[in-house]
Amino acid sequence: MNVDIIVIGGGHAGCEAAFAASRFKKKVLLVTHDTSTIGQMSCNPAIGGLGKSHLVREIDAMGGLMGVCADTAGIHFKVLNASKGPAVRATRSQSDRVLYSKAVKSVIDSEHLLTSISEEVVDIEIENGRASGVKLKNGEIIYGKKIILTAGTFLNGRLFTGEEEEDGGRKKSKSSKILANCLRSLDLGDARLKTGTPPRILTSSIDFSVLEIQSGDTPRPCMSFIGSSDMHPEQMNCFITRTNTKTHDFIRSGLDRSPMFSGRIDGIGPRYCPSIEDKIHRFADKESHQIFIEPEGLTSDEVYPNGISTSMPKDIQEKMVKSILGFEKAKITQFGYAVEYDFFDPRNLSHTLETKGIENLYFAGQINGTTGYEEAAAQGLVAGINASLSLDGKEPWIESRSNSYIGVLIDDLVTLGTKEPYRMFTSRAEHRLLLREDNADQRMTPYAYRLGIISNKRWDIFQSKMTQIDRETQALKKMKIDPSLFGGKNKSKQPVLSILKRPEAKLEEIYKLVKRSLPEKGVLLDIETTKKYAGYIERQNKEIKKIKKYENAKIPEEIIFSDITGLSNEVKQKLEKVMPKTIAHAQRIPGITPAAISLLLVHIKKGQSSPSEKIGP
Repeated sequence: MNVDIIVIGGGHAGCEAAFAASRFKKKVLLVTHDTSTIGQMSCNPAIGGLGKSHLVREIDAMGGLMGVCADTAGIHFKVLNASKGPAVRATRSQSDRVLYSKAVKSVIDSEHLLTSISEEVVDIEIENGRASGVKLKNGEIIYGKKIILTAGTFLNGRLFTGEEEEDGGRKKSKSSKILANCLRSLDLGDARLKTGTPPRILTSSIDFSVLEIQSGDTPRPCMSFIGSSDMHPEQMNCFITRTNTKTHDFIRSGLDRSPMFSGRIDGIGPRYCPSIEDKIHRFADKESHQIFIEPEGLTSDEVYPNGISTSMPKDIQEKMVKSILGFEKAKITQFGYAVEYDFFDPRNLSHTLETKGIENLYFAGQINGTTGYEEAAAQGLVAGINASLSLDGKEPWIESRSNSYIGVLIDDLVTLGTKEPYRMFTSRAEHRLLLREDNADQRMTPYAYRLGIISNKRWDIFQSKMTQIDRETQALKKMKIDPSLFGGKNKSKQPVLSILKRPEAKLEEIYKLVKRSLPEKGVLLDIETTKKYAGYIERQNKEIKKIKKYENAKIPEEIIFSDITGLSNEVKQKLEKVMPKTIAHAQRIPGITPAAISLLLVHIKKGQSSPSEKIGP
């Protein structure tokens, strides 16, 4: 069999990669252990959240499947940080596991150039430094012009619950040991990481009457730009409870049997989503930790207690669960466990996610050291698009940090690498006011349209939105109102767009005052954000221009960072550890502020001896 692109793995990265390539009219083969698990949510049944929803919106703006499938399967929607600025707001959708997987599989199955098969890949065929195909466990070799590997947690995956240990990428799924060992021989910088999952609890065994209800938002938001509440199934509530000192005592009593503390797990776990045993160890002063009780689906009899991920022994899990308010009679349907797996140093990849050492071979997802569905899906999209563009002899799609969270994600990985599971946060984006959830379509959909990978429906919806923004902005320019209505002292009428810059002024209230019909929410938000934060947006645009001006400026090899006056010791240590070669490289180091970069530039300029070496005016 010969195909254009072979995608290995049917998780979130693999599905986005395969779907993206099929939209380029490429003949795609998706190979996974079991096609019935395509699009499966291995851990928590949710899409989006802080930092992550920005990735989902960008994937969606490029015609990807995650946002639409989240709307199709979403049973609880909420905007996080709704009271804060637009840059850090994030939409989160609780999903019905069955409906989400079904939605993803439906999209994959509907693509006539995309074929999926249930097989195990045991090796990558490489000829003269180029990947040319894959070898299946049954001995068959399938040839492909591009190979995209999205193995998730399956490479040499090991599952741990207390003293119990078994092979697997997740429960009831075997690990890819043969392929993992073959990949290790390619010298791509392999290491181990760890993630985990909480116990699942029988819904009927929980006393919900004593728990805090967390309702979804009304009106309900959507994850996709082309989504609507009509797509959503029946909605459900989430609930909140907490651990207590008794819970923590039970956990401490079993730490000597925990694989994390006994040394049986070498992999590093996610810093920002630690297990409950890690939490009580690291934050010993805290008497309780919050638990979000999330339904697994409309027809499921289980809940997902988000916040008590664990690999403790089963008897300890039983005790700790039953010590929690509302869980006194809880029945565990599946015990929590940790997963340790192989990943490869993403610094050995180019920004297209093609491996530097092996042509035509791309890595996407947790194999690159990330954690989370959204991060994986974003990488799958990048790999799928770039593999297709390469086949067409076109320029690659490389997003800048100043234009997307996808650009931040990829740049962080391939430039800095990671020693712990990488998770996206809004704080990772230097220009987050420009990279909001609501304007991802403006930043990316026109490019997707030029590539020909989005539907006419999506393009029409985007154009309609932009037309409305322009029409409403022009109308508002002609309007004046009394500024005293929004905290102003002068009662003489002033232009609406000037008044809108006041913190107290709300565009929705202004529309009511002038008795004008409200446009759709996305239009309203765009106009209000653009005007209210105009000064900050202008400042960030100037910073981007400055970065572009100096990004290729080289940092002298002989530089001694500890000699730079004004830098904090922390910044000096980070620079000395990474030893960046350019200003752009230095800017990408977490914790290196624009002020630190300015001091670095001044120091370099002082040390230059000839006009030809100058990096600035």
